[in-house]
Amino acid sequence: MKAKKVIDFHPKFFETMKNYSREKFTADIMAGIIVGVVAIPLAIAFGIASGVGPTEGLVTAIMAGFLISALGGSKVQIGGPTGAFIIIVYGVVQQYGLSGLAIATIMAGIILVIMGLCRMGSVIKFMPYPIIIGFTGGIAITIFSTQINDLLGLGIENVPANFIDKWVCYFNNMGAIDWWSTVMGLASIALIALTPKFSKKVPGSLLAIIVMTLAAWLLRDYAGVTSIKTIGDLYELPSGFPAFRLPQIDMETGSLFATIQALAPVAFTIAMLGAIESLLSAMVADGVIGDQHNSNTELVGQGIANIVVPFFGGIPATGAIARTMANINNGGKTPVAGIVHTLVLLAVLLCLGSLVELIPMPCLAGVLVMVAYNMSGWRTIVSMYRSSMSGTTVLFVTLLLTVFFDLTLAIEAGLVMAVVIVMKRVMESANISVVRDQLDVHRDGEHDETLSIPEGTEVFEIEGPFFFGVANKFDEVMRDRDAMPIRVLRMRRVTFIDSTGLHNLEIFIKSSHDEGRVIILSGVHENVEKSLRKSGIVKLVGKENVCSDIHLALERAKEVSKEIVLK
Repeated sequence: MKAKKVIDFHPKFFETMKNYSREKFTADIMAGIIVGVVAIPLAIAFGIASGVGPTEGLVTAIMAGFLISALGGSKVQIGGPTGAFIIIVYGVVQQYGLSGLAIATIMAGIILVIMGLCRMGSVIKFMPYPIIIGFTGGIAITIFSTQINDLLGLGIENVPANFIDKWVCYFNNMGAIDWWSTVMGLASIALIALTPKFSKKVPGSLLAIIVMTLAAWLLRDYAGVTSIKTIGDLYELPSGFPAFRLPQIDMETGSLFATIQALAPVAFTIAMLGAIESLLSAMVADGVIGDQHNSNTELVGQGIANIVVPFFGGIPATGAIARTMANINNGGKTPVAGIVHTLVLLAVLLCLGSLVELIPMPCLAGVLVMVAYNMSGWRTIVSMYRSSMSGTTVLFVTLLLTVFFDLTLAIEAGLVMAVVIVMKRVMESANISVVRDQLDVHRDGEHDETLSIPEGTEVFEIEGPFFFGVANKFDEVMRDRDAMPIRVLRMRRVTFIDSTGLHNLEIFIKSSHDEGRVIILSGVHENVEKSLRKSGIVKLVGKENVCSDIHLALERAKEVSKEIVLK
């Protein structure tokens, strides 16, 4: 019984099976088939753009998609490879090879499982929105930059990984543009963009691939155009499902421990990005279907998928917002729809490999350019620029660091900036006011009564959390004033106090006692009082000087004032 309370792992698949019906099954079958068709070009494109291949993209969509649907915490989540991972995966493959990618993905999966078991699902949701938009926009720009070679048919074999070097290389090779490839790539983009205007059901990416594959075949066989590269020209698709294989430790690091140590930052980035994207997708889905996903179960499901997939050559996977929305819009009711979509992809891998080889690379580049455009969130960026300068600053710093450096640094810097901005706002909103003679008491925002403050007494009203920034502000206010014999600290609006606040308060009380002054605490919240007791401040100030409200505090001040006079 105790384990059930600690471990929050309750897959939605088993929950939905309790009241499953024929109507739901029919709806799930139709939605799954459509989503599977939608996922075909995306899985292939993401695999190729990540530096692995079409097979790896399809295998990831099949296995990860199945496990995420079967073990995840959302009814309608569709999992698989996504555009957000392209840059990370490409960088890992270039630096550490496929074995390094497999180990990093397994490590990321383990991190995700631990996060889910430790109930960190709700914490991940609090990632600041400007950071999410910033790194998503940065990834979109980077994805776009990786597709220029195939989109224009430049034929560059080793494109530099660095963003600036990449564009310098492109401009230096502009004379090698293949106009047939360029026209096909631009036509693919136009077709994908225009398809929703005349059909909401037919996925534009699939239509573009069918049309352009047919066009490339006709141009090659009947017009003699051989400059348009296809998947078959660059990759070899297997005839069956890839076999289970253990990752090989063949990197320069030499040992498993050294490998894990080298890949830890990458694994952490993959895990965090997977967690953020999957939970955002699940939250969006909840808003549409009126349900509530289990974030901890979702993380465990995502983690298991990323642990298993690398043993079959797959790449990192997470919840995909576009495919999840396609599932919802086409009537998907339960995780069965996600499982059906993986069966469609499996059929493509096993039976249609010869047709996949005919897909032209400029068309896939066009698909990814549109993926990058949809990821960019430029409307949100414009809106945020108009409404929040601090949010815009965090956004653009995160975006630029993602583009010119790496995602890990971008998220770290964005989080630091966001925290600093929040602390600055809290400090600005925090207020310490000093009252002598008379105190106006307000209830529910309205003036209730006026209290007389005893002679020799002053009241300090502290508003806001008493953390290190406010604690220093409090210390400065106290030092700048002529001290009264009795000081009442009214703390009714102090909802939190940290270690620095406790330290500063302790020093203030001790110095006041050394000078013969009395400190009275008023209206202390229960959780704050608990911290004061643990730190010994209640004992230091005296239980009789900790009052539940300002009335009792002023009465206590009168008693102390009389005692001082008698002395």
